[in-house]
Amino acid sequence: MTALVSGTSPTTDPGVGPMLRAWRERRRVSQLELALRADSSARHISFVETGRSRPSEEMVLRLAEHLDVPVRERNALLLAAGYAPRYPETPLDDPALGALREGMERLIRGYEPYPALVVDATYRVLAANRGITILTAGVAEHLLAPPLNAIRLTLHPQGLAPRIRNLREWRGHLLEQMERQIALHRSQPLRELYDEVAAYPVPDTGPVGEPEEPVPYFALPMQIEHEGHVLSFISSISTFNTPMDVTVAELAIETLLPADPATVKYLHSLLP
Repeated sequence: MTALVSGTSPTTDPGVGPMLRAWRERRRVSQLELALRADSSARHISFVETGRSRPSEEMVLRLAEHLDVPVRERNALLLAAGYAPRYPETPLDDPALGALREGMERLIRGYEPYPALVVDATYRVLAANRGITILTAGVAEHLLAPPLNAIRLTLHPQGLAPRIRNLREWRGHLLEQMERQIALHRSQPLRELYDEVAAYPVPDTGPVGEPEEPVPYFALPMQIEHEGHVLSFISSISTFNTPMDVTVAELAIETLLPADPATVKYLHSLLP
């Protein structure tokens, strides 16, 4: 993801005030409401936003917390205010994150035979279990080459898309999800990925045939064909609470849970 503009040059740096104002307006919070949340005053918030007052490091972090600013962008706010970044960005393969990696890998293995994977903020796949390999059988090799991207893999015409029965609905769900993330994170790489996958052609109709027994679902499923069977999955996404590292803040664990008994039975027959 791309951080907000920061630095010391007056020609390129809008300053922490305008940056905070932009986040406040994006969250549709008034100066008075933010002041009440942050135990401050509307006058002080106004002075900070206009550059008449330099906020303390504690105030920057407090305002960022109440505006739900992503961890990466909090570092950008601190830099713009003249302070050092608070949150490190540790590579996932760093020994310091060894326990985290092991825990995530154990977790997704524990979901087998159901598909599960770990992705970063731009849907780059960092780990996946054997259940995912069931779904990716027959996918074009170039889509499986590193760095594998979960959204591209799903919506590409040579990926899973031709086998997804309800592609239009599932595609719409994924694009709406990406739009919400772009609004939250202001990520240029995520915007570029969105523009790419949104331009993929969508077939007029899905694969021929219907599931043997229509089932009422409690959430929108992804219905995908696999060797003559129609599998139905409900997606669940988990993230880490109160992360103190940029890398950890941008990790997500997605699990595809069976939405009907037939999918459960079929997956267990493949990966007993």
